[in-house]
Amino acid sequence: MLIKQVEYNLLNVNGIDVQFLERMKAKLMNRGVDFCDLYLQNSSSESFNLDEGIIKGGHFSIDQGIGIRAISGEKTFMNYSNSLNPKTITNLIDGIFIEPAVSTNSQPVTKLVNDSFIQSVPPIKSNQIKKQLLTSLYTADSPIDSHSAMEKIELLNKINQWGRSFSHVTNVIASISMEYDEICILNNNAIHSDIRPLIHLSITIIITKDGKIEKGSQGGGGRFLLNQFDDETVINYTTSAYEQALLKSEAVAGPAGKMPVVLGNAWAGVILHEAIGHGLEGDFNRKGSSAFSNRIGQQVASSGVTVIDEGCIPNRRGSLHIDDEGNPTQKTVLIENGILCGYMFDELNAKLMGTKSTGNGRRESFNCSPMPRMTNTYMLGGKYAHEEIIASIDNGLYAENFSGGQVDITSGQFVFNANVAWVIKNGKLSHPVKGCALVGNGPECLKYVSMVGNNYALDSGVGSCGKSGQTVPVGVGQPTIRIDDGLVVGG
Repeated sequence: MLIKQVEYNLLNVNGIDVQFLERMKAKLMNRGVDFCDLYLQNSSSESFNLDEGIIKGGHFSIDQGIGIRAISGEKTFMNYSNSLNPKTITNLIDGIFIEPAVSTNSQPVTKLVNDSFIQSVPPIKSNQIKKQLLTSLYTADSPIDSHSAMEKIELLNKINQWGRSFSHVTNVIASISMEYDEICILNNNAIHSDIRPLIHLSITIIITKDGKIEKGSQGGGGRFLLNQFDDETVINYTTSAYEQALLKSEAVAGPAGKMPVVLGNAWAGVILHEAIGHGLEGDFNRKGSSAFSNRIGQQVASSGVTVIDEGCIPNRRGSLHIDDEGNPTQKTVLIENGILCGYMFDELNAKLMGTKSTGNGRRESFNCSPMPRMTNTYMLGGKYAHEEIIASIDNGLYAENFSGGQVDITSGQFVFNANVAWVIKNGKLSHPVKGCALVGNGPECLKYVSMVGNNYALDSGVGSCGKSGQTVPVGVGQPTIRIDDGLVVGG
């Protein structure tokens, strides 16, 4: 396990130190709460965007604050502020009133008190203390500070030049965004610290061909620095975006009806994330509202399907050393050879279900309460070659990429839009189609997976997941898979 000494800006500033935070925690615990945590965050972000051949904008911001949470039974009480000083924090603690009233239902109640403490204050600047931060999964350096603004702008200008070298291209849109989070969590058990670098590059190519205007997009990112985007990688992204746009210009209306469907690898795993992953999060299953509730040990997929959530993959967008409750992230097997093995848990839902957190307690920022969320969710590979799976279909659809969709957690019903798809005829890709939607049921369609490819891959690092108004970075992945039944193709 590698350890690196880095500057840490949240403690020993304005009278805030570990001893002060321990006293604040003790005040809450003395009120009879089951669990409490103090979550301090200092976050920097920077972005640049290029459009119509020029740099259209640049942005830099710093945000900081503290979220204080107390859990009593099934109730959650929370206060937060972006003012980091002892007086404000003391007021936040005093403003959390633990009420002994008995809940009449099984759902947790969130009570936000004293929102008036949200203030606009200058960011803390201090390097008085150094914390030992784990750096085994990703760098402790900031992608904002590691390279100059001119280097980032130069990269965007290169993308513009490469993109416009292709025929029919009328515009290139590119953006790069970087974040650097420093967090400190004080809870019942210990004090935890972490750093979280994040970078994301997005490229969109717009073409005009035969009177049609189409666009294609590609990009990547993760917990690394700008130098990971070398020329070869970025040219591949740009070429992929162009080829996607070109393919759309040649596509025709798609087929409709029930048919065998082949899903591509890597980013196509977003359908796994939405249609299945959310249904395996602990809060939905504790409330009994998921299609997977009370089904541990049951066959929920074909025998070749193994689904895993893993928050400790090096450099990945969805990876974290610890979750937002201080628990180490881990590899959690959700479905193994078709059998449902477990769910993803935060502290609250794990306690109420008599189990332990799986390191999946996540929050968007200090002003949000944690909930069980995915990290990097993927399906393991199988034994079939991609070409072998395509060749096994007489008449069907190959969906290579998706642009978005919706899922109903309770029923498992989903609708996904394929932005790159092909008709399969006699074991070969016949012609590209557009406007295809896949309609099905997550738990049901898994039972009809008949072939699992040997080309498992994670996405390039572009995913963000929304839940209850909070957005967090995630990863998805899978091999090519064949689904024989359970999916309807529509326009």
